[in-house]
Amino acid sequence: MLVTSTPETQQFVDRRQPLAPGNSPGRERRQFANSHDHLSPEAAELARTIDQYKLQHRRRFINFEEMLAIFKSLGYSKS
Repeated sequence: MLVTSTPETQQFVDRRQPLAPGNSPGRERRQFANSHDHLSPEAAELARTIDQYKLQHRRRFINFEEMLAIFKSLGYSKS
């Protein structure tokens, strides 16, 4: 635990702990975490793949390029 002082003598306690390599980050808050039940099988697969990508890359949100890469990894293409 790191305690630092400011000129006003306020203390800040840094409770963040770095993750060791290979440790899971615990429960992540994800965009689709609780909404897989009402989705079609294809949409549920997409949501699970996006969630897996976010966990692997430690991202809370993804950009359009990342989403396009996920679509392509599932076999989607523009016709």
